[in-house]
Amino acid sequence: MPAEDIAKLKIEKTEKLITPGRRRKKPFVIAVLVLLVLAAGGLYFGGILVPAVSVDVTTVSPFYPSQSMSLLNASGYIVAQRKAAVASKVTGTLVALMVEEGSKIKKGDVIARMENIDVSAVRDQVAANLNTARAALEQARADRDNAQKEYERYKQLVARDYVSRSDYEVTETRYRKAVDGVKASEAAVHAAEAALQNAEASLDYTLIRAPFDAIVLTKNADIGDIVTPIGAAANSKAAVVTIADMDSLQVEVDVSETSITTIRVGQPCDIQLDALPDTRFRGEVHTIVPTVDRTKATVLVKVRFLDKDRRMLPDMSAKVSFLPRRLAPEEMKPRLAAARSALLDRNGKPFAYLLQENRVRQTPVQVGKTFGDMVEILSGLKAGDRIVVKPPKDLKDGSRIKVAER
Repeated sequence: MPAEDIAKLKIEKTEKLITPGRRRKKPFVIAVLVLLVLAAGGLYFGGILVPAVSVDVTTVSPFYPSQSMSLLNASGYIVAQRKAAVASKVTGTLVALMVEEGSKIKKGDVIARMENIDVSAVRDQVAANLNTARAALEQARADRDNAQKEYERYKQLVARDYVSRSDYEVTETRYRKAVDGVKASEAAVHAAEAALQNAEASLDYTLIRAPFDAIVLTKNADIGDIVTPIGAAANSKAAVVTIADMDSLQVEVDVSETSITTIRVGQPCDIQLDALPDTRFRGEVHTIVPTVDRTKATVLVKVRFLDKDRRMLPDMSAKVSFLPRRLAPEEMKPRLAAARSALLDRNGKPFAYLLQENRVRQTPVQVGKTFGDMVEILSGLKAGDRIVVKPPKDLKDGSRIKVAER
């Protein structure tokens, strides 16, 4: 290559290789990065990128003061102390049933009637025999009275020798026989009356009566069933109905033998029924059965109700709290309460962290009396509210939370 051509060769500068379009993209990228940084800061300070705080929660609920006074708790069932499976005294067919489940009955009321045509006929026959015996007695008494008059008259005549001694003795014999005849007739009447009583008792046996005031729990037989006292016959029923005296309802609970010394007869109790969770009933220990169940190491304790409710039924489950003293009327009413560990204090003003979806809100509350681990809530919260228990130090108003799994 000629020297003059080599002199013409040269390398262009780098900035000339950069196109104008690429030079314009650099400020745009910087702006995007700045916006991303600002957005991340906003999300952080807004709490979105802050990790959720794990907390334990509790529920604000009604609380009974007796719960904090209980010496001992036990569970059991309502049991009717007067309960009977009412049956017939005779075997026969059930022809009438006057009650059903839930019927209220009084002592002596006829619950059912058995077939009694044959027994009724026997009673009528015996009653007719009694009428015949009574008529015979009246006739015997009339004969005796006539014989007595004739005897008295002959007694005077024989004293004056107006009649023979033999005629007098005949009259006397007739009178004695009349007296004996009256006695025999009276005995026959007594026998007929006893037979009538027996027949009426047999007829009454076909009427099944209530032995005491009660409510019908179950109906065990129906019209047309054969009912027998022992229920041994095929397809026969022993009991017609099962009844219970609702005034005799008591709660029977099993108490550990190691704790039985803390219980005494007459001790006040607080009774809660699972079927009626919003109501508490006053009670007291009625009796402590002096027998230990060695399989469970428990003693049976019977608690009677001081308050009755028509909604109470046999076999309802119940919880009994044995108390050191009787409750005042105001202590029987429920109070809204929360766990003491869920309440904080700031400048003398109590507050709680209330759950609202996945965040907490600092909520001021007004508190009342303290009952053990529970504090009465007068205002600020309502029943069913969920609040944080033992709030961590880094928790604050508006913090995102997650409920710890237990």
